[in-house]
Amino acid sequence: MFKTIQNALKTPDIRKKLWYTLLLIVLFRLGCYITVPGVNATALNELMGDSSSTLAGMINLISGGAFSNFSIFAMSITPYITSTIIIQLLGMVIPSLERLTKEGGETGKQKINRYTKILTIVLALVEAIGVYLSYSSYGVFTDSSFLTATLIVTGFVAGTSLLMWLGEQITNKGIGNGISLIIFIGIISRLPSVLVTMYDLSATAEGFSTTGFLTALGIVVGAIILVAAVVYMQQAERRIPVQYSKRVVGRKMVGAQSSNIPLKLAMAGVMPIIFASSFLTFPAMIIQIFNHDIASATGFWATLYKFSMATSSSSVGWGYTIANALVYLLLIVGFTFFWTYAMTNPAEISANIKKNGGFIPGIRAGKPTTEYLSSVMSKITLFGGFYLAIIAILPMLLRFTSLDITFGGTAILIVVGVAIESINQLESQLVMRHYKGFLE
Repeated sequence: MFKTIQNALKTPDIRKKLWYTLLLIVLFRLGCYITVPGVNATALNELMGDSSSTLAGMINLISGGAFSNFSIFAMSITPYITSTIIIQLLGMVIPSLERLTKEGGETGKQKINRYTKILTIVLALVEAIGVYLSYSSYGVFTDSSFLTATLIVTGFVAGTSLLMWLGEQITNKGIGNGISLIIFIGIISRLPSVLVTMYDLSATAEGFSTTGFLTALGIVVGAIILVAAVVYMQQAERRIPVQYSKRVVGRKMVGAQSSNIPLKLAMAGVMPIIFASSFLTFPAMIIQIFNHDIASATGFWATLYKFSMATSSSSVGWGYTIANALVYLLLIVGFTFFWTYAMTNPAEISANIKKNGGFIPGIRAGKPTTEYLSSVMSKITLFGGFYLAIIAILPMLLRFTSLDITFGGTAILIVVGVAIESINQLESQLVMRHYKGFLE
């Protein structure tokens, strides 16, 4: 990896892309400290100072700290991610949208991108209104006039739109996927505070603490092992061999060839966790908008709120957390199957193999190949679903111990996935640059 970065810095055009990407990332981080107009900073600091066990703490975690001061990037890029997921799901059920996705070419991609952006603005507007209504009774805003509300909502929507544009510019003119990098930077921006917390464990007011130092060392070693395990699982794949018989291509006879179908263990990536967490936390978001004191209330809606909040809060108790973890596990496994089979169709793969004169050794072409691929994918997906569930649930359970993990499993999956993707893209650009220079 370090050799790749060193070679990239020596290549002028790639070095320019890296500097361009870094510039836009700096602009993103600066925007996280620009507060929308109409916010009472004193009231906001008091409210956010004790938000670790509320929905505000969870949203602030996702936005990389931008939500804690109601900056223009407080809603982060989540409306764009949600709209992308919705468009992809609609592409599976709406024939015209499916044809546009598969056969539209560059024009089709531009139309899909336009639909995604429009839906992003709509979702950002709905979310911004929800945030305003949810916090207006806490005295966070200077006044409750229509003009102030309009300025705040417009600021949130404009910030999300700007983030969407920054991500697009990084993708087109920089290195890596822009949207993924924005999420990546938002997560690792919490790293300095984590390091300070680790230092405070060993350097207490009474002096050096051996117990605290060993605890911090254990957390560091555990984090390294967890990251290594995630990297290994992300790169793991099952290769299914495919044999192609001799065939005529033009005027030549092409000999028999062998290839393989790489099936990733974690084909769905982090999407099942995002789906499951959104599904579980959605009731808490809606309930809190209509009842600001729900955390101290009793009854059905209070129970539902505490159950929903158990995904991100340790103040609700063991019972709610265990129940939430079990439902969370089932949802992650279920969404893993849904997303994997939505993105990878065994029947389509089998048809393409048969069309090109290929076959899987020991398996007849056609329906038997489809059944074989479905069987292999089911086993891989089941294992991958439990792997994602364990990564996501483990930090929830450790909140009740002294080893409270600040970086959750979802954050680690995103950080590792984006880092691997960015390095792979950097390596591919270096290879292209090498062959281009060789041909010239």
